[in-house]
Amino acid sequence: MASLQLRNGVLGRRLATHLLRRTTFHYTTSHIDTMSGLTADQAVDQLLQLSSPTIAEPVDPKTGQTWINSGVPPVSNNSPLRNIVKSWWTHQALLDPSIGHKMMLFLHSNFVVAAVEGPAAEYFDYLALLRYYAIGNFKTLALKMTLDNQMLRYLDNTINNKDNPNENYAREFLELFTIGKGPQVGPGDYTNYTEGDIQEAARLLSGFKVRSARDYIDPDTGIPHGRTAPGKHDGTDKTFSSAFSGQTITGRGNSAGMMEELDEFVDMVFAQLTTAKTICRKIYRFFVSSVIDQEIETTIIDPLAQTLYNGGYELAPVLKQLLKSVHFFDEDDSNSQDEIIGALMRSPLELVLHALSYFQVQIPDPITDPTEHYNRFYINGLINTFFPTAGMDLFKPADVAGYPAYYQEPDYQKNWFNSSTIITRYQLASMLIDGKRVLYNQRLGAQLDIVDYVQNNISTPSDATILVQELLDDLLPESADSDRFEYYLNEMFLDGVPAYDWTADWQAFEASGDDSEVRPPLESLLTSLLYSQEFQSM
Repeated sequence: MASLQLRNGVLGRRLATHLLRRTTFHYTTSHIDTMSGLTADQAVDQLLQLSSPTIAEPVDPKTGQTWINSGVPPVSNNSPLRNIVKSWWTHQALLDPSIGHKMMLFLHSNFVVAAVEGPAAEYFDYLALLRYYAIGNFKTLALKMTLDNQMLRYLDNTINNKDNPNENYAREFLELFTIGKGPQVGPGDYTNYTEGDIQEAARLLSGFKVRSARDYIDPDTGIPHGRTAPGKHDGTDKTFSSAFSGQTITGRGNSAGMMEELDEFVDMVFAQLTTAKTICRKIYRFFVSSVIDQEIETTIIDPLAQTLYNGGYELAPVLKQLLKSVHFFDEDDSNSQDEIIGALMRSPLELVLHALSYFQVQIPDPITDPTEHYNRFYINGLINTFFPTAGMDLFKPADVAGYPAYYQEPDYQKNWFNSSTIITRYQLASMLIDGKRVLYNQRLGAQLDIVDYVQNNISTPSDATILVQELLDDLLPESADSDRFEYYLNEMFLDGVPAYDWTADWQAFEASGDDSEVRPPLESLLTSLLYSQEFQSM
């Protein structure tokens, strides 16, 4: 039976790779080596020690300077600068050995904002808010998100006024961000809330406005946020349905009163255990599996939700309980290879960043070469080409529900892999080997040297069996069976020649420095591995 019992004993390499694939974008041999010798308890605690960004703010390549908190107006207009912010975040995700950026992506997929309008600095503030609460208090984040400038723009709450109410944010706050709809049981009645509740919430949320000057600073986070406009706020009482026990929130007419109303509204929504269950299902589908049957609901989701609820919606205790469990490592039944490991499809972001970090691809430096770093590699190479054609227009989902892989039944993560995205996903190897952008014959700005990687990271590169085995162990979610191993060794790598020929070729390369004989088979092996169905999953 599925169980949240603590998993004891050191992880070993197989389970360490599983944990790192699911919780980080920084997937390296040294990271795997470290985690392999730890218990689940130790490893997860280490992952929850969040890392600070290596560069606090992105740099405008046109000036070589940051613009966000410098007080210096940007030279570029906001559209390119939004891509600079995305690039900065992606690079920090690549370098982050903690769970921080994975949790930021999870929170983004819940509190969706698309970077389509407004100053780029506001989008930086949105990301800063996600970072601040990455393993913090989900309930507090929900409240703070209401005043986030980008959210106020994206879901139109900045135009929600007492005389002209706009229900967009109120609807999504209930349906997508917190409690969820539940089964519809009548006209306008979704079990967990009603259409009337949306209307009351919209009135309560009226009068919160964008503050473009970014001079209203949240005292808890230090992050700029929006403002209150009491004259635009509906100061009358708001009475909610029986889903919320008919609670009435007293209307107020000043800024302090508006915040008190918001506090009471958030308290009301998060007082429902259903809210905790909805959040825990999302966490489970993001980190573990899209399959939630009655057993998982009873033995995993319910106790996780109780932990979240009893802990005042602190995320860290829930993450520890789940990620340290025998269930997460598929060791709660007699078959440890049938349910969890390899059950999720890698997102385009995971696909690229896992490959870049594992193979130690050298990215142009953001300080000494910002144009190559931001414009050529990240914006032209990934943000505007690879990610959208692979089905993940980063921080720009098609609608407020987010990326279909995280919410759309019944396929969930399988939505990453379809006829529209398969070509780009399968071009990852050639992109890295050739150093060219996908779908374009243009320089990427970074390139993988597979010979150099093997020479410095494989324990015995002259031994074909060891070389292939070590790559398979790290790159695929489960160990390849004998037939699959022989396929990679003899067909994709040796191409029918004896293994001793590889040994001779490698020794000749080390003696002469001429890699013309060893590079083609290594590139063939790499291509087959990154192309494989196993590498697409995690």
